[in-house]
Amino acid sequence: MFDIDWTSLALPFAYITVLGGSLYTFSTVYRKRKAFENANLEPWFPPHLQRNIYLTLLHMEPEAGQEKTPKVPDSVIRAALLRRAVEDIRRIIQIRTSKQALNTLLQRGSVGEDLNQRFVRAEKEIEEELRDVVTEANALAPGWGQTIFQSANEIAANTMLRTRLEEIEGRAAADKEWWEKRRGTIQEAFMKELEEDSSTKDSTKGASDDEGVLVDSATPGTPSGASKKKKGKK
Repeated sequence: MFDIDWTSLALPFAYITVLGGSLYTFSTVYRKRKAFENANLEPWFPPHLQRNIYLTLLHMEPEAGQEKTPKVPDSVIRAALLRRAVEDIRRIIQIRTSKQALNTLLQRGSVGEDLNQRFVRAEKEIEEELRDVVTEANALAPGWGQTIFQSANEIAANTMLRTRLEEIEGRAAADKEWWEKRRGTIQEAFMKELEEDSSTKDSTKGASDDEGVLVDSATPGTPSGASKKKKGKK
């Protein structure tokens, strides 16, 4: 048997353990950093057009050759801020709808960490956006920040309802055409069934009439026995 000097092997094993732990830590940190970089490069939502329009109207600068920029009416700026809040409501609904599905996919391992990082960043951005809108609303009209999102929610709900009604009205013509074809098919099948029933009854009635003629082939009112007796007397 060979004697193993475990004391001399402790240092190589320790080196291998430290090296493996370092590689694992580096790999984990690297993946998280790449996921964060990908999240920065690929935002969850497209550019916020309504916010850009509002900021453009709010900070409009004079054109070349003009000394002073014509003042944008406050009603236009308020309408632009309200449209911005409506878009924020739509994004909040999308965030809430996607969160549960994303968590389920993450638990199953169907999506990577980069998608989760993008989602977390989108949540933080929408929170900052809501605070910014409230601040801007209070600056335009004191106390408006407490009710602007309530108004925006009503507008968003009405827009969704109107879109749904337009979709239903758009399908009404197609549904009517389908029902006309369906009704014609049902009517045709029903008439065909009636014709088959009528022909079946006519054939049954003809067969019963033929049987009646065969039974009554003798002279009406004259028994067959009586005719035989008359022939015997002659």
